[in-house]
Amino acid sequence: MWMLRWFCVHTRRDRVRNKAIRDRVGVAPIEEKLIQHRLRWFGHVQRMSPEAPVRSGVLERVDNVKRGRGRPKLTWDESVKRDLKDWNISKEIALDRSAWRLAINVTEP
Repeated sequence: MWMLRWFCVHTRRDRVRNKAIRDRVGVAPIEEKLIQHRLRWFGHVQRMSPEAPVRSGVLERVDNVKRGRGRPKLTWDESVKRDLKDWNISKEIALDRSAWRLAINVTEP
């Protein structure tokens, strides 16, 4: 945001909202870009061969590990499942690279 403010010649003292600056410059919200990046990596991992070390380490997690007290930590695969559900995308689309790129694309305003 600092770079965008500098680009628009605004300082924090001008009290211009971040959303207004992003709309003016034409940049998508950072949350959507982070989700897109996470889903892009998920598609890359899904298309790998099953014996690839990354795929066995990321997707094949041990479930019988005892977690500590308190709120459980959000894991990568849980966040990917949430992102897929929020964006109404199925896992099977990830095997087709061109369809996957269209599904996870975030349009710039």
